[in-house]
Formats: sequence, C-alpha cells, structure tokens
Amino acid sequence: MARDEHNKAAEHHENAAKAHRSAAEHHGKGDHAKGKEHASAAKQHSQTAHQHSDEAHSKSQQQK
Repeated sequence: MARDEHNKAAEHHENAAKAHRSAAEHHGKGDHAKGKEHASAAKQHSQTAHQHSDEAHSKSQQQK
C-alpha cells in the first residue's frame, strides 16, 4: 500500500534530519570523524527515503 511506503519514507527523512543535526554538532565541536560518520548515515537515510518515496508514487499511480 502506498501509505506504508509514505510512512517509511517519512521515518527515513526524520532519521536523516537527526543525523544531519548530529553531524553539524560534531563538526562544530571539531570532532570531524564523528561528524563524517553521522553525515554518511544521513546520506544513507536520505537515499532510502527517496527509494520509498518512489515506491509510494508508483503504487499511488497504480491505484488510479
């Protein structure tokens, strides 16, 4: 169902935002290794969210 995919996408978008904020905090404190680690996690969450968004869009089109 498209709704499930939208929920999954939203969850990953939220996780990406949290990881971005954490990365910024670590970079601000000079802990660039941890900042890079959180930035990589944010990127992965963003990519996964995009995949779920595409799937939700595809399923929505099929229901029309």
